[in-house]
Amino acid sequence: MNVKRSLVLVAVALAAGAILWFSRSGPAPVEEAARAPVLAADLAARRGAVVDEVVFTQESDIGKVTELIEAGSHHVFAQGIASATAFRRVRASMRTAYDLSYGSSGELTINPAGPRFKDGRINPFHVPAIRQALNRLVDRRYIAEEIYGGLAVPRVLPLNTAFPDYTRLAHVARAIELRYQHDPQAAKATIRAEMEKLGARLDAGRWVHDGAPVRVSVLIRTEDERKRVGDYIANLMEDAGFAVERLYRTAEEASRIWIVGDPFAGQWHLYTGSWIALSINRDLAGNFSYYYTPQGRPEPLWQAYRPAPEFAKLADRLQRRDYTTWDERQAMMARALELSMEDSVRVWLVDQLNVWPRARDVELAVDLAGGVSGSALWPYTIRFRDRIGGRVVFATPSLLTEPWNPVAGSNWIFDNMMIRASQDPAVLPDPYTGLYWPQRIASAAVTVQHGVPVIRTLDWLSLDTLPEIPVPGDTWIGWDAAAGRFVTAAEKHPQGVTARTRTLIRYERDYLERRWHDGSQVSLADIVLPWILAFERADEASPLFDRSYVPAFEVFRRHFRGWRIVSRAPLAIEIYSDQIFPDAEWIAAARVPGPSPWHTLALGIMAERDGELAFSSNKADRQKVGWMSFIAGPSLPVLERRLKDARAQGFVPYAKVLAPLLRDGEAAARYTALETWYAERRHLWIGNGPLYLHSVHPVERSVVMRRFEGFPDAADRWLRFARPEIPDLELAGPMVIGAGEPAAFDLRISVAGAPYPASAIEAAQYLVFGPSGELALKGEAQPAGEGLWRIVLDADQLARLGPGAKSLEVAVTSRRVALPTFASHAFATVPGAAARPASVRVTR
Repeated sequence: MNVKRSLVLVAVALAAGAILWFSRSGPAPVEEAARAPVLAADLAARRGAVVDEVVFTQESDIGKVTELIEAGSHHVFAQGIASATAFRRVRASMRTAYDLSYGSSGELTINPAGPRFKDGRINPFHVPAIRQALNRLVDRRYIAEEIYGGLAVPRVLPLNTAFPDYTRLAHVARAIELRYQHDPQAAKATIRAEMEKLGARLDAGRWVHDGAPVRVSVLIRTEDERKRVGDYIANLMEDAGFAVERLYRTAEEASRIWIVGDPFAGQWHLYTGSWIALSINRDLAGNFSYYYTPQGRPEPLWQAYRPAPEFAKLADRLQRRDYTTWDERQAMMARALELSMEDSVRVWLVDQLNVWPRARDVELAVDLAGGVSGSALWPYTIRFRDRIGGRVVFATPSLLTEPWNPVAGSNWIFDNMMIRASQDPAVLPDPYTGLYWPQRIASAAVTVQHGVPVIRTLDWLSLDTLPEIPVPGDTWIGWDAAAGRFVTAAEKHPQGVTARTRTLIRYERDYLERRWHDGSQVSLADIVLPWILAFERADEASPLFDRSYVPAFEVFRRHFRGWRIVSRAPLAIEIYSDQIFPDAEWIAAARVPGPSPWHTLALGIMAERDGELAFSSNKADRQKVGWMSFIAGPSLPVLERRLKDARAQGFVPYAKVLAPLLRDGEAAARYTALETWYAERRHLWIGNGPLYLHSVHPVERSVVMRRFEGFPDAADRWLRFARPEIPDLELAGPMVIGAGEPAAFDLRISVAGAPYPASAIEAAQYLVFGPSGELALKGEAQPAGEGLWRIVLDADQLARLGPGAKSLEVAVTSRRVALPTFASHAFATVPGAAARPASVRVTR
């Protein structure tokens, strides 16, 4: 994706509050003539990555980015820039280019543990009303415009404002945003009332409890604008009467406190959190469970969440997509938004526009949500424009932040960027629409119950309906840890069981002929073992039991209805579930099993069974052992010893199930290959992606990945993703409308100066806000010509709105990009005035 070297920032005053939007001008495409000789001559014949080597180095100073790229020492910065100053430097450089993404967000993560910490101190933020009041205490517009320099928009809700669900629920979102708009006096009044209920008192402007000042510890990330955000929040806390401790920490330092640490230890109260969606999320129904309930993640902080019963139940239902109609789903989402604000263990602040700098001669597919570091396609598309091969150097602000293991390892975006490059999933998300494309499967057949609201867009899969979907009796639905075998549907449900969905996944014909990076041949055991672990880790009778994993497993178990191997040659697997998604492509992607090399997993299983290491940070802390890492640190000697034991024993985990799935001599061959790999690489990370992990250098903070020559695909397979066709909007209409008159507004939709095809527009919704910012009207714009859409408000509709200022807002969603685009137009209705036309071009 290339973007013209201009970005127009337009402030739009809406009746519901001024919001900063962005105009995106269409980029001039790379000259095809310059690339054609390379593409035609070499790319189709090359296998794996286009480049030979990718090196990751740690560099957290965004002020150096332009200098490093201009010097030629670095080619890509793996963190989106949200600094207006740094962006100006990138834009002014003749050797740098940049891409844009819209999936990052900033928020306050709140520690709700309590009512008291272990040392006896009260935690004010255990009280939901105090957390809720923070929403009105913070000035999001100040954060977006002053701290982020306009490279952000205010965000109030757990819905990314750039994703489709925000557009679908715009009328609900606007009402809630108005209710929680900046009102520091009301916020302080709530805080004061609740603090007094806790037994605290104000003494010389400072809260005192049990004879000591009430201290709030603000954990502040230092690498980016969050340092200024943290200082701003700390100032607000001081102004509200609290003593404040400012804890300035890097990503790695902060992780040990808020992710790994015990929230009841009281080390922190507020953390300047940031999240990035790795791809465009077309369905945000799972956000409530993920961000607000113990089911979201296994870490100690999530296990301290105590959502209200109604919210917990609703979040669980939305996570499982437990609804039967679209209207029911939207009503559930609307109520969940209300309850999330009452809970407020997170206070959302902004959605960021991230700028991703790169050398002008380097190209890669950039996800519209996740940018460079979130792109699933970056390892398949990273290349120099004028040559095949070469070495690309990435700069990342954090490297090797947490241990890598394939079960419950690092969740940091920069670690996962490298991890994804080493893997080759069965499906890959479209970087512009969020729909999934097949990578290692030939096709999929999705069947849902009659009436279930699911649509299909792409033709690589089919979608059918049935009045009832019975689960076959031989389907594996559970696991007996004591017996070491799967439990069938017939055993668990003698009277039979049904499912809302059935998904048949047909893999590529030669899928089981592929090779892992260490040369081992893929087998069915690589697919089955991760399923076994999914059940073992939730079974209290298993030595692998991890109580922090149980909440997430319970969510899975409530919708899972079983899976079975339909065919081995070619491989086909059928999965039954009650969980749905609006898109059939997402159902297939969620169901398809993900393989992991069974022989490396076996070493981790051995180490955790004997209490030497643990897959998760939570279990490692509880058992006071090391958090397992396959790539570096004190875990490696333990795993190396286990490798020798496994080879000597010919160890096959869960042999009753897995041994029949192995080829003759497979265990010995696997462990021999892994020993050779470890001797050469000094790590145990094995994948099957276009890049393999060549070497890890923890002290130097660098990682080297190289092209996997055994990768089966041509290097040009995914290069068709050049740039997204994001619509540009121009909304024109009268500024003043006389009483008793109708009004017509013209909406022009284009891309790169050409009319946007009407067939490619999914929706063009309009909202009209009245003088007090209330939603007064909503509807759909109608096509009226090539690239032209029209909104007509009749005289009766306008009369019901009364006189005064109004605002018309339009949200357009394209089928070619899932990112909604907005335009706004202010007008007024007055007695006896003639209509005066005006136009405004305001797009985000």
